[in-house]
Amino acid sequence: MENSSQISRSEAAYQKLKEAIKKGSMAPGMRVREVEIAERFGISRTPAREAIRRLESEGLISFVPHNGAVVSKLDHQQTMELYDMREVLEGTAASFAARHASTAELEELEDLIASETEVAEDPDQLANLNRLIHSAIYRAAHNRFLEKSLLGLRDSMALLGGTTLAIEGRCTAAHQEHLAILDAIRARDEVRAEQAARAHIRNAQRMRLKLMRQDLVLGEEE
Repeated sequence: MENSSQISRSEAAYQKLKEAIKKGSMAPGMRVREVEIAERFGISRTPAREAIRRLESEGLISFVPHNGAVVSKLDHQQTMELYDMREVLEGTAASFAARHASTAELEELEDLIASETEVAEDPDQLANLNRLIHSAIYRAAHNRFLEKSLLGLRDSMALLGGTTLAIEGRCTAAHQEHLAILDAIRARDEVRAEQAARAHIRNAQRMRLKLMRQDLVLGEEE
């Protein structure tokens, strides 16, 4: 029973720490101290240590000389590679969704995309809604291995920090891109759905690079 309880505490610590990283409350580059994690989540140091090690194995936490454990931070090349993989997999998901999506799944996607206009002034709510929209496409693709790969990439996206939807004009453009993907999926046009999804990710990549350039300039000014 004690061992089972320990496993449960370790899993809870892992989920809480991972969620903190994904939501940005533990930003890229932030130190991850075992004792502070234990205090933050009200657990002992053993499950905190196990959670840190598990997230290290997933690449969300790194060990830096003289600094210890920190939330991983992606460099320019890693960011490019991440978006390149997203383009391939998101395009495939949209193509599969055009082939397999049920009527209920299409209606869910339509409702989610329509909701974007209601939260257009709030980048954080938009970012959350954007994740829901993409998740709906993943499910509509009806391929569990593809969905698992995409969710793994989403975890890595959290290491970029911030959202490109905060850039002026991006939320409007992203909404139109989502509509184009939806239109192609609804038309059961697999080729057009993949092309629309790939274009959406390429545009997001350009916005991400713009955000990184801005951060670099700000860092130099400071």
